[in-house]
Amino acid sequence: MPVIDDLHDAALAARLQHVIDHKTKPLGALGRLEALMLRLGLILGSEAPALHAPQMLVCAADHGLAARGVSAYPSDVTWQMVENFLAGGAAVSVLARQHGLALTVADCGVARQIPEREALAGAPRLVSRRIAAGTQDASSGPAMSAQQCRQALANGMAIVRGLPGNVLLLGEMGIGNTSAASLLLSRLAGVPLADCVGAGTGLDEAGIARKRAVLQQALDTNAAATEPLAALAALGGFEVATLTGAVLQAAAERRVIVVDGFITGAAVLVAARLAPQVPQRCVFAHRSGERGHGRMLDALRAEPLLELGLRLGEGSGAALAWPLLESACRVLREMASFESAGVAGPSA
Repeated sequence: MPVIDDLHDAALAARLQHVIDHKTKPLGALGRLEALMLRLGLILGSEAPALHAPQMLVCAADHGLAARGVSAYPSDVTWQMVENFLAGGAAVSVLARQHGLALTVADCGVARQIPEREALAGAPRLVSRRIAAGTQDASSGPAMSAQQCRQALANGMAIVRGLPGNVLLLGEMGIGNTSAASLLLSRLAGVPLADCVGAGTGLDEAGIARKRAVLQQALDTNAAATEPLAALAALGGFEVATLTGAVLQAAAERRVIVVDGFITGAAVLVAARLAPQVPQRCVFAHRSGERGHGRMLDALRAEPLLELGLRLGEGSGAALAWPLLESACRVLREMASFESAGVAGPSA
C-alpha cells in the first residue's frame, strides 16, 4: 500500500486563513467556500492552489447479488451504460464534456466484455482492468477471493499512476452496487443494516424489504470478514475495490479527490480504514437521496458541498460540484486583498 502522510500543517493553515480573511470582503462572507479554499490549499500545499488536468474515473463492474433481485434493473444495464458513457450520452458524459473533465471508464468486471478503446478528440476512453465477469453472490459466500481483491486494488493504483493532473473525480457503474456499499457501511462503520439500505435504482418498499433480507444473509454468511480488506473482498464489488486502490494512490500523490455519492463513498470508507489520512485529501461533492449516504458521510466526518436529491451515481454529483472547486482556487489566487486593492478594511 502506498505511503499516505498526514497533511496537518499548522503554519500553512494559518497563512491560508490569513489570506482568506484579508480578501476584500467581510470576515467569513464567502461562507463554506472559504472552508473549501482552505482545504484545497492544504491538500495541494499552496497559498495559491491551481487545479489542472482534472480526471474523471468511472469504474464499472457487475455483482453476483444482482441475481437475487436487489435492483430494479437487470445486470445487462451495466454494459449498456458503459457503452452509453463512451458514446457521450450519459449524464456524466455530458457533464464531463461541459466542464472539460477527461473521462476514463474502466471495465473492472462487467459481465459482458467490452473491447478496450482509446479516446479520440477528447471523447471518453475505455480501459480494461477486468478481474472476472462480475463478482460471486455475497449471500452465499465471499464476493471475491483475497487475490482478486488485491488485484483490483493494484489495478486502481496503476490506473491513477497513468493519469495526468492533480485532481481525481470518482464515478462508478454497476447494477447491484448500492448493495455492496450498504454492506460495507454496515460492516465497517457498525451502522444498522436497516439504516444502510435504500431504493437504489428505484425499488418499491417490498423490493427494499427483499433487498434488506438478502443483504442480512450476506452479512451473516461473511460474519468473519471484519477487517477492511477482508470485508471488501467478501462484501464489495470489483469496481469498489478498484476505486479503493485509485483513492489510495491519489492520496499518496496528494491529488484532490472529489467523492461522488454512496458507492464511491464506500471505496473511500475502505481506504480510510486502511489509511486514516485519506479523508484529508477528499472533497465530498453532495449528499445523495440514497438512504445510507448520510450515514456514510457521518462515518467519514464529511460535509458535502451540495444537496440536490441526486441518486444517479456515475460521478454526476462530482462533476456538478467541480465548478465550486475551480471557483475556490480562483478566488484564493485572484481576489484582491484590502491592502492590494486600496480598500479600507474593517474598523478596529
